Amino acid sequence: MPIKRPTPEEIVGKLRQVDVLTAQGKSIADAVRAIGTTEVTYYRWRKEYGGLKSDQVRKLKRSVAS
Repeated sequence: MPIKRPTPEEIVGKLRQVDVLTAQGKSIADAVRAIGTTEVTYYRWRKEYGGLKSDQVRKLKRSVAS
């Protein structure tokens, strides 16, 4: 069975979820565990998709594909 990788839109959603959880007082480690990933993956995603919104991710994805 193949591994399901999250789409860029899902990644941006999970990054926002971590931001909300940390604003509520949770540590980064606890917030990352809550979204079901590792801290290394979280920091890699944040580096790549950090300040982007969903529509910006779609534009980025289209420009890379062409």
